Amino acid sequence: MTTSTPKLSLGPVPYFWPRETLLEFYDRIAITPVDIVYLGETVCSKRRPLKTGEWLQLAADLQAAGKEVMLSSLTLLEAGSELASLKRLCREQGFMIEANDMAAVQQLANDRPFVTGPSVNIYNARTLSVLAGLGLQRWVLPVELSRETLAAMQAERPAGVATEVFAFGRLPLAWSARCFTSRAHNLPKDDCQFRCLDYPDGLLLSTREDEAFLVLNGIQTQSARTLNLVSELDDLKQLQVDVLRISPQSRHTEVIIETFYHCLRGDITATEAETQLGRLMPVGPCNGYWFGDAGMDARLQAVR
Repeated sequence: MTTSTPKLSLGPVPYFWPRETLLEFYDRIAITPVDIVYLGETVCSKRRPLKTGEWLQLAADLQAAGKEVMLSSLTLLEAGSELASLKRLCREQGFMIEANDMAAVQQLANDRPFVTGPSVNIYNARTLSVLAGLGLQRWVLPVELSRETLAAMQAERPAGVATEVFAFGRLPLAWSARCFTSRAHNLPKDDCQFRCLDYPDGLLLSTREDEAFLVLNGIQTQSARTLNLVSELDDLKQLQVDVLRISPQSRHTEVIIETFYHCLRGDITATEAETQLGRLMPVGPCNGYWFGDAGMDARLQAVR
């Protein structure tokens, strides 16, 4: 079996950042060695730091900088206006679409190639095959699935379909019709006052024992700990994974990209990369799902 070096992707920003912060962030990303950049709002339709034309201009700028650009769709649709926006997005011909909801798959099926994000529940090879028949070009492994599940699916992966694995970042766990951030401030969802802007990496939720547990990000719930698969790069190569995804955080994203890049090239060891990345996490690491354990568990390379 031949192995190749996976590409690096940067997932869509999951948080609500001000317009200037977002534009400055992507100016820095443009000069990093990341190969693929996902753009767009995937959590809450009320978050509109950029207008549609500005997103498209940003996509064009990143493409001119040598990046493959994807436009990401909303994950949970709750209103007719959101469906109308999705339909307009799916008609955008300049860039491929990342479908984060089956409504987007339905809009794109048999019309143009598409990518599915980690929120689309592809749990077995049969589902993968059905979606491949509709135009699926790349899929992202749902974050709760294990290495063994991926290996089984890779063995039956349809020809022409690439595999992407979420390799670094806080895990997207769930979405709800309720806005947890507004609820934490005793505000109704319809009058949230955009409190998400106060939390550039989400609102940390701790247990009564003061242990970091979850992160509230509007209607999305994330893990408090950061998934880190840098120590599994050799295994990911052997599994013929095509793309490794890094999820943005408000600080150090460029350093995280560089660390993965140099580890993939062999410039630094996995142990060195794991140590470097451990310093950049808001709380600490996890990788339990990869091993079929509880998601918040962590197996560090140093002890394996």
